[in-house]
Amino acid sequence: MDPSSVVQRQLEAYNARDVEALLRVYADDAEMYEHPAKLVARGSSAIRERFAARFKERNLRARLIHRMVAGDTVIDHEKVTRTFPEGEGEMDLVMIYQVWNGRIRKAWSIAGAKTIFPQ
Repeated sequence: MDPSSVVQRQLEAYNARDVEALLRVYADDAEMYEHPAKLVARGSSAIRERFAARFKERNLRARLIHRMVAGDTVIDHEKVTRTFPEGEGEMDLVMIYQVWNGRIRKAWSIAGAKTIFPQ
């Protein structure tokens, strides 16, 4: 499976809030980072815990703006709607995925500024 298809499956599982489908696209020993090097999750258990908590947000949704692929690396620019401590809103997010043997091995996130929706 090509890297873009793997990342697309990840995005679809995220938007469906399907933890099991999401874990199928991550390697068992996958690592997630806040760019450049802050480790936020390593391995299936930690990734499951991270997404299960996020999936409790009723308005969670990621919309793909642009995708770029270079070899085994996929870079997505997304607009993410979610509930922040300050309220519901959205933010730009850049996700960098390293895909190996049909699964995401490493992922880095770069968060942009958030916009809080008027109440």
